[in-house]
Amino acid sequence: MRVRLAVVIALLITTAAAPRGAQQQAPAAVFRSDVDLVVVDVVVRDRSGNAVRGLTAADFEVREDNRPQQIVSFDVEEVTTERAPDSPGPPVLAVGTQDVTTERAPAPEPEPVKREDLAGRRLIVLLFDLSSMQPEELTRAGKAAVEYLDTQMAEADLVAVATVDVALNVVADFTGDREQVKSAMARFSAVDGVAFETPAAETAATDEAAAETAATSAEYDLFNNDARLRAIRTLVEMLGTIEQKKSVLYFSGGMSRSGGDNQVELRAATSAAVRANVSLYPVDTRGLQATVPGGDASRPSARGVGAFSGRGVQQQFNSLFASQETLQTLAADTGGRAFTDTNNFGDAFAQVQRDTSIYYLLGYNSTATANDGRFRRISVRVKRSDLRVDHRAGYYAERDFSHTGRQDRERQLQEQLTSPVSATDLPVVVSAGWFRMAPDRYYIPLSVAVPGSALREGRDRNTLDVMGLIRDEQGRSVGRMRETITLASSGSAGLATQQVLYQSGLMLPPGRFAVKVVVRENVDGRMGSFETGVFVPDLRQAPVKVSSVTLSTQVRPAGDKRSASPLVREGLELLPSLTHVVDRTQKMYFYYEVYDPQVADGGSALLKTSLAFYRGAVKVFETPLVERSDLDAADRRAALFQFEVPAEAFKPGLYTCQVNIIDDVAGRFAFPRLALYVR
Repeated sequence: MRVRLAVVIALLITTAAAPRGAQQQAPAAVFRSDVDLVVVDVVVRDRSGNAVRGLTAADFEVREDNRPQQIVSFDVEEVTTERAPDSPGPPVLAVGTQDVTTERAPAPEPEPVKREDLAGRRLIVLLFDLSSMQPEELTRAGKAAVEYLDTQMAEADLVAVATVDVALNVVADFTGDREQVKSAMARFSAVDGVAFETPAAETAATDEAAAETAATSAEYDLFNNDARLRAIRTLVEMLGTIEQKKSVLYFSGGMSRSGGDNQVELRAATSAAVRANVSLYPVDTRGLQATVPGGDASRPSARGVGAFSGRGVQQQFNSLFASQETLQTLAADTGGRAFTDTNNFGDAFAQVQRDTSIYYLLGYNSTATANDGRFRRISVRVKRSDLRVDHRAGYYAERDFSHTGRQDRERQLQEQLTSPVSATDLPVVVSAGWFRMAPDRYYIPLSVAVPGSALREGRDRNTLDVMGLIRDEQGRSVGRMRETITLASSGSAGLATQQVLYQSGLMLPPGRFAVKVVVRENVDGRMGSFETGVFVPDLRQAPVKVSSVTLSTQVRPAGDKRSASPLVREGLELLPSLTHVVDRTQKMYFYYEVYDPQVADGGSALLKTSLAFYRGAVKVFETPLVERSDLDAADRRAALFQFEVPAEAFKPGLYTCQVNIIDDVAGRFAFPRLALYVR
């Protein structure tokens, strides 16, 4: 069940201790990369198209953004045929299925593969995109791969097989055994092609029903393409342990981006491929396509004059080009080549073998030191005019937080929200309560606190980004929160003893839920997350129906705030204490509600309640007994209780507060408890 999030935002700099008990988990693993040394593989050919051997580092000139660079490493890689065709390579890929529908924490860094273990070998990955291909397209791709294995595969070739639909599945690691590769490909068949039928562009121009179908397909493609691009990124990161050039033959039925929505994932995939020295060779498995004015015989023709105006034909071409543009981008940005509008898929295998038969690895230390994330264009020239050079166009520089854009920052929050490993750079603590609003609906106030001592000091202004997700027991999302909070600095002296409190809330039915909140401070991008369970009891069978007990040390004017929160009453807002740490100079406010008290024959109830404070087994303080016979909130059948207790009445130490509640008419009672620390 999906419910609407009712947001109540309360921003406060409170004088309280830093939160205790924040979750401490191991930091996320970091993907290994060398940000100083830039390596580019170069293929040199003569006028006849033959690879040129025998060149040295002195024969090359490298420029980055038109600035000359000094070559500090040089190597020549040439494929040989000395090894037997059935000799396997060292383990490289993690065979198995990896979920890519949501962002996951990177896997622990594997051991790098030694160059001598793969010397003279050509590494090729066959990646079949099951989510984009129709069954007949998958059949054509499979036949082309088998033909390559039978007729084109060289003894030096090591081939791996992987598929992607809703997950990345590495079917087989690198091997030179043809039969083993065929056996791996036999694990999926033509019926595994699960692509949706593409709406006809010429029909969508004039047919409202088809236009609605196209819109639905576009929404599906937004998430589907993100998963496919994320799968490519995961795969090339596995290959990053190998220094040699790697090639990925990506069999796909096209990929149409939804405006700029998929741009972040596309850039992340290409950047990972460049860092891992992987070239992508996309193959459009739809083959040679004829664009027929008015549409082909597979579907009804367009109605009206659209078929005669040229608009429908133009939309046909635009739709085709859009589905191929991302494939072209993947190839161009990684130094590969895209194969579209062709039925001869064997050319793709021949191109891979040709590009990797012999190449030069040039390394240089970039003179550009800014971590601005900009694209740095590389140009390589040979000091002989009769030679032609092929290499990738450039790479994206590392990016620090100050240079990240809005989309990248949102993606960073979303990744951390769905990551199984929590960030701990910024201390965060989350607390929740429950208050009944209807027999089957409860208001859940959520409070998020960040200690001021963890924030950067000496800044005039600072902002915090807060993102949260609430899931039910089945893992379904039932509520979200997203807010950017602007803080005014109160000076470095006071910030260390204060905390930032953010409040929100939502309506939920009884049950068990999981809440995860991510907070990022936007000075240097440090993040923290906190995950906790929330239990909303079903009070219909409880002898005495009591809400959660809220402890607060701050009450402030609510201003113009209008909220469903029970913590906002009569123009005042009660701010929960997440740490339950109280200074002796403060006052303690306790708030709770009692629902549906038993009514006597005279039509009135009788509730008795008090607070008792224990230090160990000894009672040290108790408030006077309060009796109530009426309801404060008749629409919710609730009696509201709020106590004010000065903390100066207690010596420093740990206490247990017991709330005594007696329904005198029903002869029933309840004794909820909470711990607090007085300092």
